[in-house]
Order: sequence, then structure tokens, then C-alpha cells
Amino acid sequence: MAIDYTTNLGRVRLLAADTDEANLLLNDPQIEAFLAMEGSVKLAAAQALDTIASSEALVSKVIKTQDISTDGVKVAAELRARATELRRQVNEGDGDDSVGFDVVDFDPWTGYLGYVP
Repeated sequence: MAIDYTTNLGRVRLLAADTDEANLLLNDPQIEAFLAMEGSVKLAAAQALDTIASSEALVSKVIKTQDISTDGVKVAAELRARATELRRQVNEGDGDDSVGFDVVDFDPWTGYLGYVP
């Protein structure tokens, strides 16, 4: 099935670069769990990237054979840097999708006709 990028699940996949439909790194229930835990697409994607980074570091490590080498630690560092950037964007309010509200004190009489309690 094609990834639907109009859904939050698809958006998390896009931000986490988990878009190879034949070889997805995370399954839908895992991403749905990140969305439930984090409450926003960008934070869920950051958590997904951290999870992928941990897996990469554990599985790939640093491997050298003949003329081929891989460095899972460097790949993991790049993934974590991307996760950090997504969290920074959320903290600075750069286009996050989360919905929130602020609670403010309201007193209809304060300042009305010069009344100050």
C-alpha cells in the first residue's frame, strides 16, 4: 500500500525518511504509538529517528571488510541530529502541527470603569 502523506502517520514517515515502501523501518503501530506518546507529528518523527538511530548503532556498529566499510555510529549521530532539529522547531513554534491552548485568568470586572480589586 502506498504511503498517504496527508495523514499524520505518513507525515511522520516522511520526516523520518522511512519512505521505502518495500523496506519500511517502522511499522504503522509503532508510528501510531509515537504519535500517541508525543502528541505531534514532528515530535513523533524525532522519536522515530532516535529509535532508528539506536537500532543502527546496535546493529551496524563500525564494520570493515576488505574494501567496504560501514559506520553505524556516524549514521546514528546524523539521525539524532535530525531528531534534535525537529525538537528545536517544535520548541520555537516553527510550524508544528500540535494543537494546544493556554489558560488565562479572566476577571470581567478588572479594569472595568476604573474598578480594581
